[in-house]
Amino acid sequence: MKYISIVLLSTLALGCGGAKVDQSTVLNPTNPKGVKGSVLPASKNAQLESVKSKVSAKALSVDIEATMIFLTSDELQGRDTGSEGIEKAADYIQNIFKNNNVLPYFASYRDTLENYSDGIAYNVVGFLPGTDEKLKNEFVLIGAHYDHIGLISGDSNDKIANGANDNASGTTTVLEFAKYFGKYKNNKRSIIFALFTAEEKGLVGSKHLAKKLKAENIDLYTMLNFEMVGVPMVGKDHSLYLTGYELSSLAELSNGYANKNLVGFLPKAKEFNLFRRSDNAPFHDEFNVPSQTYSSFDFTNFGEYHKVGDEASLMDYEFMATIVNESVPMLEGIINAQVKEVKYN
Repeated sequence: MKYISIVLLSTLALGCGGAKVDQSTVLNPTNPKGVKGSVLPASKNAQLESVKSKVSAKALSVDIEATMIFLTSDELQGRDTGSEGIEKAADYIQNIFKNNNVLPYFASYRDTLENYSDGIAYNVVGFLPGTDEKLKNEFVLIGAHYDHIGLISGDSNDKIANGANDNASGTTTVLEFAKYFGKYKNNKRSIIFALFTAEEKGLVGSKHLAKKLKAENIDLYTMLNFEMVGVPMVGKDHSLYLTGYELSSLAELSNGYANKNLVGFLPKAKEFNLFRRSDNAPFHDEFNVPSQTYSSFDFTNFGEYHKVGDEASLMDYEFMATIVNESVPMLEGIINAQVKEVKYN
């Protein structure tokens, strides 16, 4: 996640213009329901409770661990944008797409950034067409950033910031979703799987893709981003929190489709305005549709952020597998709903 240090988080303030939701100070101050957002009507709650995943395929912790070990290996040198290491990560990602029936969204899986001048950088973007004749022209974008900060100073024994939690964990999670939907093809809406580069440079990759898709005038329904999901939160009754929690109906819908308290509210996320700190923000800015990030980094559970100690050995792979498996019904429900249920309050 970009710039989580206390100083930067407390000083950086970005606002949205026009009629878009303003995240610069408070979230939806006119919402009388407070941090829990608006309550779904009883009929919709009943509908959510009746939704069942039509197919069941469990992600395995051993597979997740294998992906994580590759993405965080010293061979990749911390996946700095434009480096040889991140090129190997891109090869790995596009091979997973190709081997799991996920098509390239553009002419190739790699989409070169037009807004990055310090060398060549590219997002890796996959596509799975929707199966419903009416809904296939609506898109759900599932994303994460696959870059990290590369080599850093300060430790004579280790200079590689391998970036396991930040954000090989989110990348691996999205790849597991791509495997699942690529296998079963049970998505009524079309899905874009986007792995962003240059998040650590200022959300550059997601800004590029958001502008490019906006220029294509696609009907983007929602953008669901995954960031730092490698270790469980401490002392919470939910597994993930959602940035911009109060802004939309996404949290309630997520929990309804998951049939459990999967997503909750993290006060620190609001205090430090994490809604603006990850790759969801450019899609909010361009499309003004619900674009939010799921995370389990709670400021107390992981002390190796942007350090060489952010290693694969510290990740909880059973937790990650659980997150994937509990999120699949949530994603199916959102992707396959007959109407656009996810809305800004």
